[in-house]
Amino acid sequence: MSVAFLVSILYSVMNIYLFMILGYIIMSWIPSLQQSAIGNFLAAVVEPYLSIFRRIIPPIGMIDLSPIIAIFALQIAFRGLTQVLYWIF
Repeated sequence: MSVAFLVSILYSVMNIYLFMILGYIIMSWIPSLQQSAIGNFLAAVVEPYLSIFRRIIPPIGMIDLSPIIAIFALQIAFRGLTQVLYWIF
């Protein structure tokens, strides 16, 4: 298995998770969607990751900045992981 193939798989997984975070954020604006099966699924998958950042940066009134920091951290982790993979292989 080549490193480029592994990196492309990781990139796809990261993008899927990124879109799940964005979907969860958008669904949080519409209360009726939060109670749907998709809303419950996204909450179960995304909320544990976002809760780490909410402990560091609590919501300011109605504004929650933790998803922005979480997306930024996800991208930094992906870049670091790809660099390590290229360095190892």
